[in-house]
Amino acid sequence: MIVDYEDRGGGDDSDSCSKSINETVNGSHHFTIRGYSLAKGMGPGKYITSYTFTVGGYDWAVYFYPDGKNIEDSSTYVSVFIALASEGTDVRALFELTLLDQSGNGKHKVHSHFDRALESGPYSLKYRGSMWGYKRFFRRSVLETSDYLKDDCLSMRCTVGVVRTRVEGPKDYSVSVPPSDMGQSLKYVLDAELGCDIDFRVGEETFKAHKLILAARSPVFRAQFFGLVGNPNSDKVELEDIEPSIFKAMLHFIYSDELPDLLEIAGSTSTRTSTIMMQHILAAADRFGLDRLKQLCEAKLCEEVNVDTVATTLSLSEQHQCLQLKAICLKFAATNLGVVMQSEGFKHLEESCPSLLSELLETVASVDEKATVMSSKKRTSSSIFGLDLAADGAAAESVNPNARRVRRRM
Repeated sequence: MIVDYEDRGGGDDSDSCSKSINETVNGSHHFTIRGYSLAKGMGPGKYITSYTFTVGGYDWAVYFYPDGKNIEDSSTYVSVFIALASEGTDVRALFELTLLDQSGNGKHKVHSHFDRALESGPYSLKYRGSMWGYKRFFRRSVLETSDYLKDDCLSMRCTVGVVRTRVEGPKDYSVSVPPSDMGQSLKYVLDAELGCDIDFRVGEETFKAHKLILAARSPVFRAQFFGLVGNPNSDKVELEDIEPSIFKAMLHFIYSDELPDLLEIAGSTSTRTSTIMMQHILAAADRFGLDRLKQLCEAKLCEEVNVDTVATTLSLSEQHQCLQLKAICLKFAATNLGVVMQSEGFKHLEESCPSLLSELLETVASVDEKATVMSSKKRTSSSIFGLDLAADGAAAESVNPNARRVRRRM
């Protein structure tokens, strides 16, 4: 929603205007539950939760109750809620819960605030732990014979739109400035081999490049070509301990300042191949002093942590001092320790970085301690209190720790 305000002064030729713009900052989280049948029998009110995700400056989490949230429903329904997982007062937001049809027919089950008129506006969450969702999200007997459950797996997409208001004042100018194309221009010079003055022999392949550009981007190349012990007249360099595809990806970054399409370089469609290449590129970036490339790889690897790769990525993060990546890997491995210990990468981790095993055990203890604290809070009624929608258009109810109920229409 945009509200315009214009002020016209009497007898004054100057006009002023401003805009109040109300919009949503949207974000989605994909939550998958594998081994659904093993989750049943937890009991009403017991839940499985997703990792927290951030939208609009607030943390959120998805809560799934396989035996329902209500004791009186006798496990007839599954319940799903989105909860505010960080501190906030009167956070106004829109929500959408989508249970994905895994048959490929696209017949998803969607409950959404988006794209529909709301009589009372967006929903307001009063405090950390406030929830929006459905106690009777889906009848369990129907769910278990539907296309939403496949290979004992459920998949859902949860979208949050946090309401933001901003004011725009008058602009004195409006000049369209195109984005920088320096990276594309330098990449063209590399691809066309214009003015190249150095050849790199990497394995069975040869790569042509420019010493000045390499020296400008990498302190290692700068020292090699123009340092006190460098040789600016050399025109051939042989590199060992690096694969041609990794060196090619690194050259792409040096000239374009962007990560290349790794699957295209590798000639593969496997995400595992992409992760392995990213690990090798990170090591190469550290070797040649390409700090931005190293951080880009670290960010990508944080997104791609899984059971198969977490052990090798953890070892890599220790060797190359990637603290954020290390912390994420430790937390993931601690949460999924039983499965991770069965992977080939874990054996490599034991041999290459035995010191990490003690840090992993400390992280396991920390995760267990937090889980115990959360369970204790739940029992003392200071945990999450909920908002519930029994069906679209039904009354929603918010409960606070003082047992005061606020009823509002959606």
